[in-house]
Amino acid sequence: MAKHEDTREHLLAVGESILRGKGFSAVGLAEILKAAEVPKGSFYHYFPSKEHFGCALLERYFVNYQLHMQVLETQYDCSGERLMHYWHSWLMSQGACSQANQCMVVKLSAEVADLSEPMRLVFKLGTDGVIERLAKWLDEPRCEGALSPDMDARSAALMLYQMWLGASLLTKIRQDGSALETAMQTTCHLLGVKDL
Repeated sequence: MAKHEDTREHLLAVGESILRGKGFSAVGLAEILKAAEVPKGSFYHYFPSKEHFGCALLERYFVNYQLHMQVLETQYDCSGERLMHYWHSWLMSQGACSQANQCMVVKLSAEVADLSEPMRLVFKLGTDGVIERLAKWLDEPRCEGALSPDMDARSAALMLYQMWLGASLLTKIRQDGSALETAMQTTCHLLGVKDL
């Protein structure tokens, strides 16, 4: 990989790590540059502004998120098993209340949606992509019983995703996994499956 891409990727990786803990507004470029050991001039070579950096960081996050979902598609032929593994991994990562594993949508969306229209649009595009993939899984005929025949896959995917985002937010507030446990029970009931 060229040095140009190495430095850009390094800035994004370091920035994501810091923003997961502190949020977008509370972190200045100086803190990111110091942690990345990159001079200020180099930052502006890759990103015209902090907002552009934020957009690139979120785009990178959603690309990696979709890659994770794609891996699940190769690991599980049955959409029901795949869905339950997806929700179970969400339960484990968000239930730990660890900054390193925090969902970037939960951590940053409310904050930046009011501050930056370009970043809000990246969030919208990214979350729409996640919901579409979940809807595809719910609509796959390979695994009977993943969704009741009278349920619309897109609506169910949206409802489930919203529920899990809300449960993740409550987990941050409560500092326990009770909301995520309830989300898992509701998901199992809706899909007519047992937990892993």
